[in-house]
Amino acid sequence: QVQLVESGGGLVQAGGSLRLSCAASGLTFSRHAMGWFRQAPGKEREFVAAISWRGVSTYYQDSVAGRFTISRDNAKNTVYLQMNSLKPEDTAVYYCNARQTINDYPRSRSLSDYWGQGTQVTVSS
Repeated sequence: QVQLVESGGGLVQAGGSLRLSCAASGLTFSRHAMGWFRQAPGKEREFVAAISWRGVSTYYQDSVAGRFTISRDNAKNTVYLQMNSLKPEDTAVYYCNARQTINDYPRSRSLSDYWGQGTQVTVSS
């Protein structure tokens, strides 16, 4: 059974930083691309960032490029999202995602999707 468990969310002031983690089990982590999505109240889930199997390639939504950094540790089966210079519009539930290939991003859905339960990030102004 595949499990993706996010942690690290919370409340932070604008301009602050948070680091999200996603621990994976039940899948061959090093053979899956990993991504982060987010969903704000009343809005569709949107792509944030993705990283390839070995971490060589990364891909970001324009609004977070230069502020967020995705990384992975295949020895720990964990993917991270370092979020700096946070803005109130970054407030959302952040979801970890696993897919067969980074080429499946930034589509909102893929046949090979696995999802975490989400972690709340709230940025106050």
